[in-house]
Amino acid sequence: MTHTTTDRPTREASGAVVPVLAFAGIVVAVMQTLLVPVIKDLPQLLGTSPSNATWVLTSTLLSGAVATPIMGRLGDLYGKRRLLIASLAVMVVGALVSALTSDLITMIAGRTLQGFAMGAIPLGIGLMRDMLPREKLGSAMALMSSSIGVGGGLALPLAALIAQHADWHALFYGAAGLGALAIVLTLLVVPESPARAEGAFDVLGAIGLSAGLVLFLLPITKGSDWGWTSGTTLGLFAAAAVVLVLWGVMELRVKAPLVDLRTTARPAVLFTNLASIMVGVSFYVVSLVLPQLLQLPKATGYGLGQSMVVAGLLVAPLGLTMMVTAPVYARLSAKYGPKVTLILGMLIIAIGYGAGLGLMSAAWQSLVIAVVLGAGIGLAYSSLPALIVGAVPASETGAANGLNTLMRSIGTSVSSAVIGMVLANTANDVGGVAVPTMHGFRVSFLIATAAVAIGLVLALFLPRQQRPSDTSQLRASSEEDAVLARAEEALRGFRGRVLDAHGVPVARARVTLIDRRGRQAGATLSEPDGSYALAVPAQGPYVLAAKAAGHGPLASSATHAGDARPVDLDLALPGETVTA
Repeated sequence: MTHTTTDRPTREASGAVVPVLAFAGIVVAVMQTLLVPVIKDLPQLLGTSPSNATWVLTSTLLSGAVATPIMGRLGDLYGKRRLLIASLAVMVVGALVSALTSDLITMIAGRTLQGFAMGAIPLGIGLMRDMLPREKLGSAMALMSSSIGVGGGLALPLAALIAQHADWHALFYGAAGLGALAIVLTLLVVPESPARAEGAFDVLGAIGLSAGLVLFLLPITKGSDWGWTSGTTLGLFAAAAVVLVLWGVMELRVKAPLVDLRTTARPAVLFTNLASIMVGVSFYVVSLVLPQLLQLPKATGYGLGQSMVVAGLLVAPLGLTMMVTAPVYARLSAKYGPKVTLILGMLIIAIGYGAGLGLMSAAWQSLVIAVVLGAGIGLAYSSLPALIVGAVPASETGAANGLNTLMRSIGTSVSSAVIGMVLANTANDVGGVAVPTMHGFRVSFLIATAAVAIGLVLALFLPRQQRPSDTSQLRASSEEDAVLARAEEALRGFRGRVLDAHGVPVARARVTLIDRRGRQAGATLSEPDGSYALAVPAQGPYVLAAKAAGHGPLASSATHAGDARPVDLDLALPGETVTA
């Protein structure tokens, strides 16, 4: 497959780009926990059975899982900013549809549209890679990745406050307003990235992956209602296996696949995605357990008797700590690398759940658990995009991070199903109402600890180092480091200026490096003074193609010896190549 990449930021991004993209990620994450405060009341509010009411939550999960890799690939092909805005727009429409109805089917349709916005998070990470200088990229991607947890944590107390004092439809009006604000800010602040992947969108691949994911996630989310050994559940799992295997075979034969499975099979990508599932499992356990423990009446002997709003406020530090962790991650990753920070984050998660087994007797103890777990999950989530970006070409950033976000969603789905089953099977029947027990809460924490332990083992298999160019990109911690990294790249490739026929420098001319097989090995845009620099992956002959608005295209052959000496090559548009 042919790729187009950018080796440096293509446009000077304003300081507001990172907070705006992070805000968009937080808004999207809010959709996942928006209805948590009213879950138990949904059957009555929608006039339906409890099993049917769960589709209001399941539909968002399924559409988010399907949309995430698809929107990431579309962003790589047609523009990440464009698809980010489209994702947010679909979410706003879905929120308004849900705000205007109490009909179950219409509500499910609205919630399905809201789930499509999950693709905004990998798109935001891709935009950051394309625009930001190296010294700012690590902390920015960390904040964007953590926005999943930040949004979920902050939404709980706010949604509880709204649900307690206003009509529950106000939740959706608020979500629509936040989405509209995110769209406006994105239009005003975030530039489009010129990085593009070559090829067409893989429609059959998208249909196959969507079908496989729905067949797989549906029995996970509904298995407790249908029965884990029922014919429906087992049949859907079998169908999912068949569809996903056939989809994989087809993707390996497609020239421009939706998901490049060969890239996905690289150890750095494979073990990062597998570890992401485990982190997703551990993250969702605390979101399911602590709010219930806090709100159970003290008459149970172990419930903490807090109101819905107070419970939300006590859990909110989970998200706040994740947000504060982003700059801490940047420093640690700059010194030790994202693999080490991922392992450290999972160790902290394990400590948090282990200590939590004995910290369930007071409200303040829940606050301690939330802070410790927030720090660990924040470090772990922050490490994931850095590991992915360091292992894939820039033209695949959106799709690769979309797949990684999908892995986290699968983890939370598995967590929801397993913990829901555990709490249901260990509950006490009190007047026909199933009341979760302390035993069930502790078993849930043990499951989370086991998931993190598996994730730790997987993380140990991650390669020690990433590709040189991306390692310098992710680990540079100061302006001086970034300058040195760019200088090292220039010493291993071609550099020069793009000029017009009169010798005047041409800014923002696109310079593409093509190897002997006709594949793009790199690309960049010339600076205001016409200068460019392109690293080479290996020694050998190359063609440098240059083009700019108002000038004819130019192709020039050149050979690089593969040593540390730079090859100085000025490109004249139009006209002959001039060697410096």
